[in-house]
Amino acid sequence: MSGRPLDVLEASLEETVTVVLKDGGEHIGVLTGYDQHMNLVLENTEAGEDTIVIRGDNVVTINP
Repeated sequence: MSGRPLDVLEASLEETVTVVLKDGGEHIGVLTGYDQHMNLVLENTEAGEDTIVIRGDNVVTINP
């Protein structure tokens, strides 16, 4: 796997990830989608069975 951000996201699809946001918040869920702007779709988040979309410019880190 290369270190390119989109390749890392591709390898993390269908895996549980922790996303840390610029405002200090964090979301834990299964990464089910992303786009070239690093907008993310998480399902089965810590809030329950919710699906959330996170705008890429708010993301600081994505950890497995």
